Amino acid sequence: MNEVERTLVIIKPDAVVRGLIGEIISRFEKKGLKIVGMKMIWIDRELAEKHYEEHKGKPFFEALIDYITKAPVVVMVVEGRYAVEVVRKMAGATDPKDAAPGTIRGDYGLDIGDAIYNVIHASDSKESAEREISLYFKPEEIYEYCKAADWFYREKKQAKC
Repeated sequence: MNEVERTLVIIKPDAVVRGLIGEIISRFEKKGLKIVGMKMIWIDRELAEKHYEEHKGKPFFEALIDYITKAPVVVMVVEGRYAVEVVRKMAGATDPKDAAPGTIRGDYGLDIGDAIYNVIHASDSKESAEREISLYFKPEEIYEYCKAADWFYREKKQAKC
């Protein structure tokens, strides 16, 4: 079965100011995932609170809002087979000290005393992905297209993209 999904990825402020945008995008593309929507924005408090609404009332909520609104971010809609699961595995554990080497957070996340900077957000389920994508993208900002190699990996009977 071909479970093509879409998921939301946010390259967080710490990754943006450290110049890691290209490196992170490159990892997804090298994995064969497709970027079907992307833009740089500065998340305001209202949008941050909508995004992280499930954490409202938790002790770390204000720090999370401050972190995500501190500098610009890059938001992306990433598409591919089992994209939610694949992107989560590539991102690694939320806490960089627990993230395996080779994952994005394992390689680039920082634990600085009482704060962690984990460089990336990745939707945790298909349902979350749908909700989060709708917060950041209008339908007309998400594009359908064929990558150059798409034809190569298709079955012969579906050779055209």
